[in-house]
Formats: sequence, C-alpha cells, structure tokens
Amino acid sequence: MGLILTVAPLVVVFGLILTAPSDNTGREQIYHARLADPKQYTDGIFVETFPIKKGEYEFRFVLNGDSPQTLGVSLSGTTFSFSEEFELKGTEHGDIGKYYTWEYLGQNKIEILDDQELQITINPHGNVLGPFSIYLIK
Repeated sequence: MGLILTVAPLVVVFGLILTAPSDNTGREQIYHARLADPKQYTDGIFVETFPIKKGEYEFRFVLNGDSPQTLGVSLSGTTFSFSEEFELKGTEHGDIGKYYTWEYLGQNKIEILDDQELQITINPHGNVLGPFSIYLIK
C-alpha cells in the first residue's frame, strides 16, 4: 500500500509532463546544445558557432534542480551582441505529492537584424555537472 502511495503521484506527474501541449507548435529550432558532461567545457566555458538568419528568436531551456543556479549566455556576431545572466528558479507544486518545475529567469528574446554566424558562450559558473539543454527557437 505504501509503495502505491509513493509511486502513484510520480506516475501522475510524468503523465502530465508527457501529455502537456508544446508551445513550440510551428516554431523552428535554430540551435540546440545539451550540456551534461564536464568534457564539453573548456576551462569551465562552452563555446560554439552556428549560422542564424534575420528574425526574432527566443531561448528555451530544459533543466532540473541540479542545473546551474546561474547561467551566463552570450551571443556575438558581426552585427549582434547579447549577454544575459539567467537565474534558476524552482516552483513547488502539489499538496500531497510535492514536485518542482524549473525555469531560468532573464531576458529570453532577441532580434537578429542580419544573417550571420553567431558564437554562443555558455558559462555555468563552475557547475559543469548540472545537466541542461538550451534551445534557440524562431
């Protein structure tokens, strides 16, 4: 009986997550990085370059409570520069089976005025073990 009371709330939570509608319908994923291994960083910083076209974009994150508490994200190109320090916030839910949802707070929308190559620099401020994914969606 105790096992059922423990497992049932977890099943409900995962069911809700899997059936939740995505608000990315019709949106194009321009960039994605999943950072979950210290080997992906050089001196604690992740750097990568990717092409981007003119347009409006939004950052999206997939994370959990082990993700970096503060995440520095910078983008630089020939005619574009952006830098933000995102702060991890957990929100507790549920009365019987408590669980958390996680989000990064910060400026998450950008506008690119010209097609160009961008360099993304991600600084997890020493937390290279906390897994997360970062997306740039058009």
